[in-house]
Amino acid sequence: MIDTDIIFPEQFSRIRSRSEQINFSMPSDLQTGSILRTLVTSKPGGSFLEFGTGTGLSLSWIVEAMDEASTVISIDNNEEYLSIARDFFDADSRVSMICADGNDWIKNNQQKQFDLIFADAWPGKYSSIDEGLLLLRKGGFYILDDMLYQPNWPEGHQNNVDQLLDYLSSRTDIRLTKIKWSTGLVIITKIN
Repeated sequence: MIDTDIIFPEQFSRIRSRSEQINFSMPSDLQTGSILRTLVTSKPGGSFLEFGTGTGLSLSWIVEAMDEASTVISIDNNEEYLSIARDFFDADSRVSMICADGNDWIKNNQQKQFDLIFADAWPGKYSSIDEGLLLLRKGGFYILDDMLYQPNWPEGHQNNVDQLLDYLSSRTDIRLTKIKWSTGLVIITKIN
């Protein structure tokens, strides 16, 4: 069932318009945005992390759900995409956007802890997953998207997905739910 009653974040349509102008081909799924908004809302005063800012579409869902005591760090390695997100979020002191390699950032920030991490890029999903999970507080949410086949996947990518899901299922320090909804979501929570 598709939710046709989704209420979009305030800046979403303007970000989407700017994204289309540069032919941005990796927009976040609306259902993923909706669940992000719900989960972020469950963490008042929360600390959030996003890998794969892109142009800020998924970030708009996160920011809309945050209360005044919350913060988010969003990381991307593409300055062109980040420049669009900055146009919408730079004035918000709760939001930090960083242009960096996500794997390097993860390894250099192991002292930080987050209530929710959205891994919408290779870092924190297919690489540095162990280090990424170390950044998650006990009881926090770690969200992976694009776990169901996507037409734009490169040849052989299904093997990456299968290996990741097998690995995560074998861990005893987390609980996870695989959801065949949206682009295919995995919601992980840390139990110790």
